[in-house]
Amino acid sequence: MDSLIRQTEGLSRRRGADVLLEILESEKVEYIFGNPGTTELPLMDALVNSTSIRYVLALQEASAVAMADGYAQAAHKPGFLNLHTAGGLGHGMGNLLNASISQTPLVVTAGQQDSRHSITDPLLYGDLVKLAEPAVKWAREVTSPDQLPVLMRRAFLDAVAPPPGPVFLSLPMNVLEEISDVEIGSKSLINRRSVAGGIDELARHLASVKPGQLAIIAGDEIYASKSSDKVAKIAELLAAPVYGASWPSRIPFPTVHPLWMGNLPTTATGIASELIKYDAIFALGGKSLITILYTEGQAVPPSCKVYQLSADIRDLGRTYPSDFSTVGDIGASLDVLLPLLREATSGASDEYAKSYERISTSRQEKDEAIERLACSQFDEPIISPIVAAREAARAIGGGITIVDEAIATSSHLRQFLRSSSGSQYSFLRGGALGWGMPASVGCSLGLGREPVVSFVGDGAAMYSPQALWTAAHEELPVTFVVMNNREYNVLKKFMRSQTDYSSVRSNRYLAMDLQNPAIDYVALAASMGVSARRIEKAIDVAPAIEAGIKSGKTNLIEIVISAA
Repeated sequence: MDSLIRQTEGLSRRRGADVLLEILESEKVEYIFGNPGTTELPLMDALVNSTSIRYVLALQEASAVAMADGYAQAAHKPGFLNLHTAGGLGHGMGNLLNASISQTPLVVTAGQQDSRHSITDPLLYGDLVKLAEPAVKWAREVTSPDQLPVLMRRAFLDAVAPPPGPVFLSLPMNVLEEISDVEIGSKSLINRRSVAGGIDELARHLASVKPGQLAIIAGDEIYASKSSDKVAKIAELLAAPVYGASWPSRIPFPTVHPLWMGNLPTTATGIASELIKYDAIFALGGKSLITILYTEGQAVPPSCKVYQLSADIRDLGRTYPSDFSTVGDIGASLDVLLPLLREATSGASDEYAKSYERISTSRQEKDEAIERLACSQFDEPIISPIVAAREAARAIGGGITIVDEAIATSSHLRQFLRSSSGSQYSFLRGGALGWGMPASVGCSLGLGREPVVSFVGDGAAMYSPQALWTAAHEELPVTFVVMNNREYNVLKKFMRSQTDYSSVRSNRYLAMDLQNPAIDYVALAASMGVSARRIEKAIDVAPAIEAGIKSGKTNLIEIVISAA
């Protein structure tokens, strides 16, 4: 018996890296995204014996972060990644900021030099906690393998706690190598689907707005709470037009729906020109009125009342005065709101029906106008952005997942989407380029290796082209579409709008042309084992994308578009 006890005790003693993997397995982690270095070698060695966790190799840390981001958004659970010391964390900071702004739940770790070594200022050493803090909810260094169960469990819980976002743990090499007999405990189950308070009062406010004079703003939280169908029911009941966020992470509403009015503009002046039509807005989720460049005035006109429902208490009434806001999970709260609204609006069903018909007709006219515009440009010698977007959307249809970082065509693409769900489309909310290509890799993994179409601009494609190799290595059905106008088009457009700029008067735009030499994206793809083709005629766009999707393999399509 004593011999058996000693044997059992011996089996419970293992390296910190093994403890870490046990915790990850119990948290149902499928993938570790990363790029290993010396300080990660204990973890890489432990992974040799793991049968449930796969290491996804990115060739640069910025790509690793975006892959984990795309995975977390698609799988609706935290992504886990492991970076390499201060340099690797530094490389990943741009996309870590993107994840923070998008409120993507990530558990971010980075290998650290052996803590006994730190007093000698060794190579690769840095204060990882301070470096990570601006981009995460919290950051901490693990000092013993015995701390791993508590701190790792806390990281997974806090990453998804509203508002969700990345958390960070520094993992010194000696912590992963030390022997421990610590118990990992069990995963905590926490129900965060709390119903907002004052739902009856919210129902009264919404029902008091004249039919047709209330607009719904569909924020990213709708996607996170899987509530697009419930928002559609609320919109139909109130006959309310539905707008997407001005700079979205998702389009969490079926774009085929007659009440869908598209995404709001990106300036305060532009947003106000839409919202001035309404007496009130009902904002579902926070941060839906993001503006890019400054314009005079407020995005929400003073005459427009604001009602909000969000799980993020920080955003309620933050920028614009709120007539009534409440905190809670959107899905759970709408379940309670819907029957209350149905009762409160029952006496005005005819008026709501007329409003619904007006909005539906307006939407149809808008669709027909944008279709005519695209048709008028179809035969131009160089493919225009609107035609490229129309043909791409036609080829993809309403079911294939889209990851978009092609700024030149993104607004056009959204206009042509005909999706029956609120989960087809994702976009670069953080604004730091280099997210889209690797995010599409993570997205496909998060969807069980389903097909994904990744749109990227020619400039953005050079930030994380390493994602091509990972996609091919993982044999993922990702079709990368590079919209190539051979310039930083969005910057030139802004410069041209500033008539007092010397650049406009001289027609010289410094550091904004990607020519001399031109970048060969087909050759770039081929160098990483990815089949590719270049498209220069509008008639070839849809067949190329259809073939790329049908191939079931990683492929790239370069579409030469005009700068218009």
